[in-house]
Amino acid sequence: MIVDMNTASTCSMFALLLIPTGIFLWLNLGLVRETLISAVRMTIQLLLVGIYLKYIFQLNNGFINSAWVLIMMIAANASVLEKAGLKRKLFFWRTLTGIAVSTFVVSAWFILVAIRPDPLYDARYMVPIIGMILGNCQRSNVMSLERFFSGIRANEQEFMTYLMLGATLHEAIRPYLRASLKATINPSLSTMATMGIVSLPGMMTGQILGGALPIPAIKYQIGIMLCIFTAMVIAALVNILLSLPVAFDDHQRLKTGIFQ
Repeated sequence: MIVDMNTASTCSMFALLLIPTGIFLWLNLGLVRETLISAVRMTIQLLLVGIYLKYIFQLNNGFINSAWVLIMMIAANASVLEKAGLKRKLFFWRTLTGIAVSTFVVSAWFILVAIRPDPLYDARYMVPIIGMILGNCQRSNVMSLERFFSGIRANEQEFMTYLMLGATLHEAIRPYLRASLKATINPSLSTMATMGIVSLPGMMTGQILGGALPIPAIKYQIGIMLCIFTAMVIAALVNILLSLPVAFDDHQRLKTGIFQ
């Protein structure tokens, strides 16, 4: 049985923010306001999610579970485009498709093939597993899209040279696509390579704190890490490829109007 934190204990955790905000003030980084707003938003959102999840778990309805997952994907997609600095109206459906395809493929494999809960749409498995995969895809998509388009914009002369030498659009973007994917994937490769030695992952730790035995918790952690890594690679690649038709004009030049 997990040791619960009372309200006073939970509130005391906010005292830790005095350290980073003090550092931000000392270095004049201008991040204090954003840090405090983010902390308040996180608190409110998690409290609301706790209330929602209580009823979603009680109802455990396939349609409601799917609707909740769809809301999570739309919110993640909007955040990706905002952080990547791309116009929402141009890319929204394309990036949402990339996120949905990558998340559904690996989530379905984990839920339907590996663990097979009864029922298969059980909210206790479906919502947190898809949420973990989606959260990591969100971070990878922000980095991949931002690195890809900023790389082309910063090296426009080089990019145009590839085209003038006869390269197709897909051939000309390949160096920037490779650089973008490597930058996106390297942190996850490093995390996987040191997991268990440098860090204990959150899902495994949560299960052990909840009373699960270490070996079953480790099996779940291995499964979710492989799902996250696969989904990140698929989402990063698919989103870049789907964004090409709206990001370049008829002469294969990058449109300046795609940026916010």
